Amino acid sequence: MAISEVVLDELKRRAREAAGHAYAPYSGFAVGAAVLTDGGEIHSSANVENASFGLSNCAERNAIFQAVAHGARKLEALAIYTPTAAATMPCGACRQVLAEFGADAVIICCTNDDSRERRFALAELLPAAFGPASL
Repeated sequence: MAISEVVLDELKRRAREAAGHAYAPYSGFAVGAAVLTDGGEIHSSANVENASFGLSNCAERNAIFQAVAHGARKLEALAIYTPTAAATMPCGACRQVLAEFGADAVIICCTNDDSRERRFALAELLPAAFGPASL
C-alpha cells in the first residue's frame, strides 16, 4: 500500500505531539510514536519510565499495543519522534513487536529538523526476523 505524504506528515505530527506526554523523569529522553493501521487509523503514545527500569515501556510498543487493543492486527507505518539532533532508531524489542504486526511497515525516524528524517523498511532494521511463520 502506498502511503501519501499527507498521511505520513500527520503520523509524524502525532508522534511529535505524543512526546509531550512522555513520562521520562529518569532519562529525560521523551519519545513519541504513532502507528498507522491498515484501516487508516492512527494511534499514538509516548514512552513511560518506571523507577524499576526494566518495567519502563517504549513509545513505539505503547502505540502498537494501543492499536492492537483497538482491534488492529496489521500496521502500515510507524513514526518515531525524538527531540534530538539525529533521528533515533527503535530498540530491538520494539523492532520485534513491530515484526508481529507490521512486517512490511514503513518506519520513519524524525526530529524537529525534517532534513534529518530517516525512513526504513522493517527488514532493513530487523533482517531474518522471528515471527509467526517461525513457529
